[in-house]
Amino acid sequence: MRDRHLGAVCDDYVARVRRHLPMEIIEVENDDALVRRIPPGSDVIALEPGGESWDTAKLTTYIQDGMLHGRKAVTFLIGGSDGLPKAAVDRASRRLSLSAMTLPHRLARVIVCEQLYRALSIVKGEPYNR
Repeated sequence: MRDRHLGAVCDDYVARVRRHLPMEIIEVENDDALVRRIPPGSDVIALEPGGESWDTAKLTTYIQDGMLHGRKAVTFLIGGSDGLPKAAVDRASRRLSLSAMTLPHRLARVIVCEQLYRALSIVKGEPYNR
C-alpha cells in the first residue's frame, strides 16, 4: 500500500486474522488481472456503491456460517478510483457497500480487514483487542 501508515494498520489486522484463518491480500495491476485472480470456488463479495449494507453482526453471522458449512474461501473485491470492472462484479455472489459515503480504496481495505478481525473475535468468543 502506498500509504505506509494505512498499510501498517492493515498489516496488523491481517496478522490478527491469520491467527484464526489464512488470509491473503492481492493487489493487481489492471481490471483483467483482477478477474483472473479470483480464486475458483470462492464466494465473491464486490464492494460497490448501492450494495447491501451489513452491520458487524451480519458479517459475523456470514463468517460463522461459512466456517460451519465448509466455505473454502471468500474474496472481497475492492476497486480502485474507477470502481470495479463489470466482469468482476458479475462474478460476485453479492454486492456489499461499506458506507453511503465514497471511501478511498485504501481505507476500504483497512475497514474490511478490521471488520474481519472483529467478526472472528466474536465467533471465537475472544475479547476484541484494540
